[in-house]
Amino acid sequence: MIDIDDDALPPLGPEFAAQFKRDDRRPACQLYLVSPLDVTGEFADRLARALDAGPVAAFQFRVKDVDQHEATRLAEPLQRICSDRDVAFLVNDSISLAKRLGADGVHLGQGDGDPREARSVLGPNAQIGVTCHDSRHLAMEAGEAGADYVAFGAFYPTTTKEVRHHPDPAILSWWTTVFEIPCVAIGGITPANSRPLIDAGADFLAVSSAVWGDDEVAAIKAFGAVLAR
Repeated sequence: MIDIDDDALPPLGPEFAAQFKRDDRRPACQLYLVSPLDVTGEFADRLARALDAGPVAAFQFRVKDVDQHEATRLAEPLQRICSDRDVAFLVNDSISLAKRLGADGVHLGQGDGDPREARSVLGPNAQIGVTCHDSRHLAMEAGEAGADYVAFGAFYPTTTKEVRHHPDPAILSWWTTVFEIPCVAIGGITPANSRPLIDAGADFLAVSSAVWGDDEVAAIKAFGAVLAR
C-alpha cells in the first residue's frame, strides 16, 4: 500500500490546470451516464432514447434500499439496453450484485469494498472504479489496488447525493499527467459547466441529473456537442 498522504504532496494551484496540455495519445473525454435512484416506470424507454441520442461510454446502475432480488429485476432490462448498444454496464456499490448480473464492472465508494476483492470476485476483465473524492492519496491507493479508473468530485453543487469534498479541476490535470489510469469527473456537471473539466484532463464526465432531470435526448446531444469540441 502506498504510504504517502495528501499532506505530503506538493499543493496543486489552479495554474496547474491552466498549464495542462492533454497528451494526444490519450483518448478523448467521454460520457459516463449514472442512473437516477428511481429506475421504475418509463425509465427503460428513457435510457434507450438517451443512448440512441449520442455517444455514451458507460452506464452505472445506482439504486438504494432495495434487496438484491428487486435490484436484479430492475437492472436486467437496463443491462440488455446497454448491451444492445455496446455501452458498458456497471453496478454501483455492490460487488455481489455485479457478480449476480454478470455486469461489465462495479463502482466502489470508499466503504463499499476493496478493488482487489472486486477483481477476485468479478474476474480480470471487469471494470472497477473507485470514488476518491478530492484525495490524491486515495486515488493512488486505488490505482495500486488495481482499479481501472478513479473518480474525483464533486466539482459542482449537486442534488444527486450529499457531498463534503470539492476538488479543484487541477487534480484531474495532475492525475492525467502522472498516471495512465483514466479519471472520472463527477458532481453537478452540465453541458454548460463541463468544459473546464474536459480541458483540465477528465477522461470521463459522470452525469446524472443533468440528463434525467429534463429532456434526456436534448441533454445527451448537448453533452455530445461539448465533447466534440
